[in-house]
Amino acid sequence: MPVPPTGKTNSLGVQAFRFIVSGGISAVVDLGLTWILRLGCGWSVPPSRTIGFICGTTTAYLINRRWTFQAEPSWRRFIAVAVLYALTYGINIGGQTLGEHLFLAWGWTPWIALVVAFVISQGVATVINFVVQRAVIFRMR
Repeated sequence: MPVPPTGKTNSLGVQAFRFIVSGGISAVVDLGLTWILRLGCGWSVPPSRTIGFICGTTTAYLINRRWTFQAEPSWRRFIAVAVLYALTYGINIGGQTLGEHLFLAWGWTPWIALVVAFVISQGVATVINFVVQRAVIFRMR
């Protein structure tokens, strides 16, 4: 599918809106799997969060490449996004682990601690992802 000409669909506002929508869909995939594996199956944070993260970020990449940034398929872009996601993976795992530990120590229920830690760590990673993808990766030729 050809990339549309530069115009309204490439504006910061449209791309930010689409990135947020695709991020919401991806977060449901990510948090849903993390929740099931962490609380339903009793897995620790690293493996449950890793599986959720991989499935969620794959969903995000596919939606963002086609809909948000309207870019042609490219191995260079795919590898660049994979490297970016590998870096933000550390933010997600570290933030999730630290957040859950801290919130549980404060006496929060496990499900609230999980969700709040998820939202904080994912929020930081999402901002980084959007800036790098918009400014660098999807400007690649």
